[in-house]
Amino acid sequence: MGGLSLMTRVGFYPGTFDPIHNGHSDIIGRAVKLVDRLILGVAINAGKGPLFSLDERVAIVEDAIQPLRNHAEIIVQPYEGLTMHYARSVGASVIVRGLRAVADFEFEFQMTAMNQQLDRDIETVFFMADPRHQAISSKLVKEIAQLGGEVANFVSPSVKQRLLTKFGRT
Repeated sequence: MGGLSLMTRVGFYPGTFDPIHNGHSDIIGRAVKLVDRLILGVAINAGKGPLFSLDERVAIVEDAIQPLRNHAEIIVQPYEGLTMHYARSVGASVIVRGLRAVADFEFEFQMTAMNQQLDRDIETVFFMADPRHQAISSKLVKEIAQLGGEVANFVSPSVKQRLLTKFGRT
């Protein structure tokens, strides 16, 4: 057998996922159509002051993505440091990012330009948020849950339950 070798296409989708919401899940579901393996990097970022611990966030992401696992191999793992360094260490050729609005684009545009300076072999692929999910952010989901609002339209049932438990509303 000569000539062609099959390469595994690896994507890396980094985020704090505090908590993962339907917008994230939509991006994951679309990203797995482009890669053979998608690594979800749960950022160790104490500076953001996450509501959920790192272990909780990893478990929440694992639960939330179960329905998506039949499309590609999905690996959830914590990471810290420069995204490009971690992407390179896991063999990613693509970094997956989601865009909701113009403000996201401006930030992501700068980040992509810097990432290209760090490693020109890793491409960044952007997915526009589905219009149903454009307003969703982890910050707003947490605020709605904390204030007693309904979050069922924004997160999976398991994430909703974890939010209610976290805020003592079970």
